[in-house]
Amino acid sequence: MERKEGLEIVKAQLTEHRYVHTVGVMETAIQLAKQYGADEKKAELAAIFHDYAKFRPKEEMKQIIVEEKMPPELLEYNSELWHAPVGAFLVEKEVGITDAEVLDAIKFHTSGRPGMTLLEKVIYLADYIEPGRHFPGVEEVRELAKEDLDTALIKSVQNTILFLMKKNQAVFPDTFHTYNDLITNRRID
Repeated sequence: MERKEGLEIVKAQLTEHRYVHTVGVMETAIQLAKQYGADEKKAELAAIFHDYAKFRPKEEMKQIIVEEKMPPELLEYNSELWHAPVGAFLVEKEVGITDAEVLDAIKFHTSGRPGMTLLEKVIYLADYIEPGRHFPGVEEVRELAKEDLDTALIKSVQNTILFLMKKNQAVFPDTFHTYNDLITNRRID
């Protein structure tokens, strides 16, 4: 699928603000893919569709989670997580994208997972650091991303966990497992 076609499809699903965010994620993902050796076309495609289901009604997402036998514990956590796995399902079903790497990058862009692929890391991080994002700690992660993908990823996951803890919100277990996996498999100096 060409960029223009993908952007047209996704624009119909998103608010203007979220569409601008998506373009920022796409541009950042392409740059990170280039820098770290990931497939640029797959990064572009996953970035374009990463928030495809963001504005679907909660009831529709809940129904898909149950009917498609997605992990039921998803329903116990913040509904902000749901659009990633539901989005991967809908992108395959409605858009016809079947590339498992692209779908997994969409599926895990909010929670991460142990053993993330390079493409998954690129999309997770691009979503976190795209130029339209402004929150405490994002500049540090942007700087880290220029030097080392995994170090930037560790810091972004750590920031997310701390943010949720400060707000007294539950942290999805896969996010903790992602952090532990990254730390265990990489030594930070």
